[in-house]
Amino acid sequence: MIQDTPPIDPVKLAMGWLHTARFLTTAAQLHHLPSYNLPEVAFVGRSNAGKSTCINTMTQQKRLAFASKTPGRTQHINLFALGRQAQTDAVLADLPGYGYAAVPKQDKIRWQQVMANYLMSRPNLKGIVLLCDPRHGITELDDILLDIIRPRVEEGLKFLVLLTKADKLNKSEGAKALSIAKLQAGGGEVMLFSALKKQGLDAVALKLWDWTHGPGSEVNLAEASDSVIDSDKNVES
Repeated sequence: MIQDTPPIDPVKLAMGWLHTARFLTTAAQLHHLPSYNLPEVAFVGRSNAGKSTCINTMTQQKRLAFASKTPGRTQHINLFALGRQAQTDAVLADLPGYGYAAVPKQDKIRWQQVMANYLMSRPNLKGIVLLCDPRHGITELDDILLDIIRPRVEEGLKFLVLLTKADKLNKSEGAKALSIAKLQAGGGEVMLFSALKKQGLDAVALKLWDWTHGPGSEVNLAEASDSVIDSDKNVES
């Protein structure tokens, strides 16, 4: 008797895929970034928005993304490869946090220019995740970033506003923050996220998988699952 193949759990696949994340390279200038055709997803946000914690939680690795004790001090674009070692299929880009007062003004201006150029011109950029603290909402600096990426979003660039630290809000506060952010997001999707309670984790993992593998990627789940399982055995948690 032929046994049916058990269905592949898309969430388990996406989470296993994110767990394969490993450091690729770091760059202080755009021309230092490697050139490739792999889909890239950028994480951006204010220095205290919980960006490093979010990346570490999603990849199930404690120190993949370095969280500085002094927010805003890390001023490099850090790239992390995803997929089995010899067959990387996507890249996460961790952009420097912005808006921290202790950073010298000239450094702020330089990094604003670097980030703007990256967001406007990186050819293989497929999606942007903007992280915001829902207690402060989308700030003036976030609005500037939204203006920068708006032309590319209108052309089809994927965009998600992730309201981090959602565990610090009660249910009604979370619903209000979500509603306000949706009005401000300018066409982007909005989700609540909590690294502490793993809220929104599955949904974000599926979203990143879809962005980088395209519509209909579920038809290749079996092949992808084998790759993720093989690679996952060699990744430190």
